[in-house]
Amino acid sequence: MSKSYAILPCNGLDKCAGCISKEVALKLSETTESKIICPVLYRIADSRYNKLSQEKPLLVIDGCASRCASKLASEKGLKITEKINISDEAKANNITITESLRLGENELNLVNIINKKLIKAEEKVESKNSFSIPKNIEYDVYKKDKFTFRTPKEGFYFNENDCWAYVVGNKARIGVGDLVQQSLSDIMFFTPPTVGSEIEQFDEVGNVESGKAVFEVICPVSGIITAINENLLAAPELINQNPYEKGWIAEIELSDFESDKDFLLNFTKYFEVLKRKVDEFHV
Repeated sequence: MSKSYAILPCNGLDKCAGCISKEVALKLSETTESKIICPVLYRIADSRYNKLSQEKPLLVIDGCASRCASKLASEKGLKITEKINISDEAKANNITITESLRLGENELNLVNIINKKLIKAEEKVESKNSFSIPKNIEYDVYKKDKFTFRTPKEGFYFNENDCWAYVVGNKARIGVGDLVQQSLSDIMFFTPPTVGSEIEQFDEVGNVESGKAVFEVICPVSGIITAINENLLAAPELINQNPYEKGWIAEIELSDFESDKDFLLNFTKYFEVLKRKVDEFHV
């Protein structure tokens, strides 16, 4: 693993997920040249770690939905490169963690799985080239009351969960539609998928959250996550500004797009679904 991190783990050592967060950070620091930022010291004396956070990409390890490490990074104005949530990883791997602060076999197994994921992700990212969605996208617009909903007319595929995929060759960029960001209003948090993880069509692939609700992003395609939109970690409101261009979620190396297409909608079909949902919501 050529890339090392500045690691900011959860400080909730009174919970099992927090203890796992600490163990993941320790193991990663032992197997790479990564360095750990102590969240307690960083909160009261950040000068000790400011240089480290500038020199190395920042990995944030949250224990649970409270996201104390992510919030600390945000308070300090840090740019987050990668995020891991212990509770989400346990759920994704069908591992039940206990309430004990001493790590048992299940918890240590989860530590190993997460570390292998992080190392594998970096190895894959080095050989992947990102692509961008073309400028000057042509949109069709549906208006209802004071709201305006835009949908791109060409090159995009949609599922009925209001998530989209833009495909070039064997790669896709994915995100959420205008209906999602309009419904959520001001988006405050973005939880990305893990780079290097294998995703099946209709798997959850991260989530976005506002003061109203949490929206689980349902992946339109299957494949391997090769990149995330790192800009959203510091500025999730980009999804509100433009969910198709600035606010994309992740990039995927496709595994079986020909089969995936059977369950996706083109612009014409999705636009009818969008209008129906908007009309029902505003009745």
